[in-house]
Amino acid sequence: MDDSSSADGHTSHMERAIALARDATDRGDEPFGSVLVYDDAVVMAESNRINTADDIRRHPELHLAHRACRELTAAERAETVMYTSTEPCPMCAGGMHSAGFEEVIFSVSAPEIAAFTGSETPVRAAEILQGVTDVSGPICNDAGRQVHEEFGW
Repeated sequence: MDDSSSADGHTSHMERAIALARDATDRGDEPFGSVLVYDDAVVMAESNRINTADDIRRHPELHLAHRACRELTAAERAETVMYTSTEPCPMCAGGMHSAGFEEVIFSVSAPEIAAFTGSETPVRAAEILQGVTDVSGPICNDAGRQVHEEFGW
């Protein structure tokens, strides 16, 4: 597997997150997907399930933060990177703050998703995660945006 710190590693991990976003829409959920990468390997993956699980908390970022807190040590989480198809919402960023990941990397930014959905978040993920988790992106932005364009918010 490519080194996750390299451009190719970033691309392959983000492509997986975007594929999970597509899986979500195919299933009837909103287009969001995320993977957790530890020691250069995907250790967990989730896609949005708010509709099919009838659970407003089933955003992939929040669910992965929950799982990581149960399945990984604090030291492992501090070396884990989340790749996510879209910048995390404030709820998800709050869960990620508790998890204490090393970094979150997104494809589509919060202002971009606001343009698709017509709903802006009051605070960006980087503000919530400041001092705990680095936030960077966008990467693979065209592919990430395409999923939202096809979804047709």
